[in-house]
Amino acid sequence: MSTSKTSHHESDTLESLSMSRSRFIQSAGLLAASSMWLSLPACRNSGTEKQIASADTVAAAPAVKPVRVSADPLKVPPAIRRSQAETLKVTLVSKEVVGEIKPGILFRYLTFNGQVPAPMIRARQGDTIDLTVIGDPQNKHPHNVDFHSCYGSGGGADYTNVGPGQTKRIRFKVMDPGAFIYHCAVADLDFHISSGMYGLILVEPKGGLPPVDQEWYFGQNEIYTKEPKDANTPAEFDYDRLLREDPTYVVLNGAFNSYTKQRYGALQAKSGQTSRIYFVNGGPNLLSSFHPIGNVWSKFWMQGSLVNDPFRLMQTVAVNPGSCAVLEMKMPIPEVIRFADHSITRTARKGLLAEIEVSGDPVPSIFEVPTA
Repeated sequence: MSTSKTSHHESDTLESLSMSRSRFIQSAGLLAASSMWLSLPACRNSGTEKQIASADTVAAAPAVKPVRVSADPLKVPPAIRRSQAETLKVTLVSKEVVGEIKPGILFRYLTFNGQVPAPMIRARQGDTIDLTVIGDPQNKHPHNVDFHSCYGSGGGADYTNVGPGQTKRIRFKVMDPGAFIYHCAVADLDFHISSGMYGLILVEPKGGLPPVDQEWYFGQNEIYTKEPKDANTPAEFDYDRLLREDPTYVVLNGAFNSYTKQRYGALQAKSGQTSRIYFVNGGPNLLSSFHPIGNVWSKFWMQGSLVNDPFRLMQTVAVNPGSCAVLEMKMPIPEVIRFADHSITRTARKGLLAEIEVSGDPVPSIFEVPTA
């Protein structure tokens, strides 16, 4: 994904994409099956997508080297300081990759640009998004993208269906400020979103946002799997668990206990600082009860709506599936803060956890552990 006046990856990626006549016919067939998902029955547990997913995972390779798909929370585009609207070129590549939910558990993720959540996009109210969507030639599924910030059929999804090796392009103006989800919206969209195809676009108000000491980007989603056959075989997607809304894992940034010392490392901050979190709940089904253990949200913009005044001093906030939140947190003392879902089994057992290590001098007037 590039978010700039000139795409950094578009020309190289487009030059590398070539598609044979047989691949085109295959892609066209898949796209025809995936169009108009809203008109299909809710229960598709025996449909084309399930058959393809099962075929993908049954044929296990002798050894699989997983790639990291967990998005770095620090990769937040810089704040916008300009006063005029611009056209931003954005390129999203739908890419299917094998990664690790946790060590020893492989999974075939469906992603935009190889990461979960998909890259954060940052724009200003009134900007125009010039969007190119590319289907990686090695994909097995069709994909598209629905922007909740887009006034257009399907949030643009009706015009961005891509099979393997295909490319589509649309342009739309982001008219409303706020944090909005974008996600894949083909026929089996719940399978695609659960497998990682969702992200956040921030549309800053014309006056911008107040500065803070640091900004972080997190996404929550459920993953529904069967037990893996072995350490080199990706766990199959479990449609029965999906229909029961009973996920095997509930994760931040696509991985079990993702940003902890035991996994990709805790985030770092200093006492006295203020952090802003851009949070997207991909779902596809569960409401998030987002809570910072050892702290409170000093400000909370419900559902990412920046036109409304923020709530203040909230302990646990509800973020709907398919929605976002903008949150701020002050850190008055050194401690370890843990981001959790206070539907607490998800944190205790299903993998939704990230840690922030706050350094600094003790403040006994706020917190101390007496020695006597």
